[in-house]
Amino acid sequence: MSHRGLFGKLTICILWAVILIAVCGLAAAAGGQEPATVAPPRVNIVVIYADDLGFGDVQCYNPERGKIPTPHVDRLAGQGMRFTDAHSSSGVCSPSRYALLTGRYHWRTGKVGIVGVYGPPMIAADRLTVPGLLQQHGYRTAAIGKWHLGWSWPHKGREVDFTQPIANGPTTRGFDSYFGTDVPNWPPFCFIQDDRTVGIPSEPLPAHLLRKDRHLASKAGPALPGWRLEAILPELADRACAWIDEAAKRPEPFFLYLPLTSPHTPLAVNAEWLRKSGLGRYADFVMETDAVVGRVLDALDQSGAAAHTLVLLTSDNGCAPYIGVPGMEAKGHFPSGPLRGYKSDAWEGGHRVPFIARWPGVVQPGSRCDQLVHQTDLLATVADLLGAELPPDAGEDSFSLLPLLKGADRPVREHAVSQSIGGVLALRRGDWKLIFGKGSGGGSQGSVATKGQLYDLAHDLGERQNLYAEQPERVAALTQLMEKLISEGRSTPGARQKNEGKMPLYR
Repeated sequence: MSHRGLFGKLTICILWAVILIAVCGLAAAAGGQEPATVAPPRVNIVVIYADDLGFGDVQCYNPERGKIPTPHVDRLAGQGMRFTDAHSSSGVCSPSRYALLTGRYHWRTGKVGIVGVYGPPMIAADRLTVPGLLQQHGYRTAAIGKWHLGWSWPHKGREVDFTQPIANGPTTRGFDSYFGTDVPNWPPFCFIQDDRTVGIPSEPLPAHLLRKDRHLASKAGPALPGWRLEAILPELADRACAWIDEAAKRPEPFFLYLPLTSPHTPLAVNAEWLRKSGLGRYADFVMETDAVVGRVLDALDQSGAAAHTLVLLTSDNGCAPYIGVPGMEAKGHFPSGPLRGYKSDAWEGGHRVPFIARWPGVVQPGSRCDQLVHQTDLLATVADLLGAELPPDAGEDSFSLLPLLKGADRPVREHAVSQSIGGVLALRRGDWKLIFGKGSGGGSQGSVATKGQLYDLAHDLGERQNLYAEQPERVAALTQLMEKLISEGRSTPGARQKNEGKMPLYR
């Protein structure tokens, strides 16, 4: 065969190969697929929710007046973004958890305090939650830790019947699975898995755990034989790490909500951490909590999921003043850092909390954001990640943090509301904060002569100079804004929504 004939046949073969490739590409495009690219995996989400961890308890937030080593939380901040003006909805537990999971201020429900022992569900059955939205988009969801948002406990006569399923818990509010203790120092003293207690709590709690002056003080109630408070946190860590390892092997993305039981009382410090801080049991418990964070981060690394996982770490409110704060401050550790007040207060120490986000490839490592953000913002952020539109009756107070996570330095919200355990509202707009009451509204002492309190946080972060009487026009404008936020049933743009409860402006 001549060279010319061979060349002609090769040319024809090449042409047919080109045509075949083109046809395959068109077929793939017609089927909605990209022939030459592989879609990146959808981002996993892990939320670590500490309990009573103060703004100044984390070393990277309080380098000068903080004495507790927190290397793992600091590592997370070094690999991600540290928010300096982040807030919980309340100065106490249940209300903040409600707001985090629903994107709605808790006080719209009419409830300002915590859910009581064997209390009913705080989240309505028809309300969209963060895990519920993620479920709709194919995510596997789990909650491991402290729930404290109420259940419909089964009763036999006047007693709780622990042989029956517990209705209206986490697995009915968007989570595929749940494991934890509802409240570590409240009955029942046992673990709960999905909708049943693990075992039947039938024995009284040992007397030494009921003394109110002890670091392990708890409420009376039924317990499992041999129940140990010190075993709770390690078991939650074990479960979380095992769940991450198993979830990372599955094809669907995952969401883990990890509400820790620490460093909240009971200060059930394990032997490895006891007296490690030199500052007391609470500080020891913070160190043990930090170690749990390290274990979770290591589990993400070892599973291979860390590269495409958004990790958020925050706290439900500030440090509790009754865990030995004066003694720690005498040794140079200030759990609220430069802030006034502690857990339960309308002052900043009650609800300005650590808030750290790590998302490899998106969030700039070692970055800092000083914009005003709120824990209600999680739902809108997740919706933004999914490209989903929230219905009018969901996330009424939630603004997406995605622009900030990607490095923008402009406000995503103009105002935010937090509240004390006693119901005293605190409204932020810009640098200004108006408290609708004379004092902290919580456990901290101190009051003013005026009807409310006005502070310029840009120049007075410690809230010492009350400008309420000096700036009546600003007070009037902020009051009008608060009245609108209440009457509209939302703080985001959209149709007016209804609050379940009435909210008095001043207390």
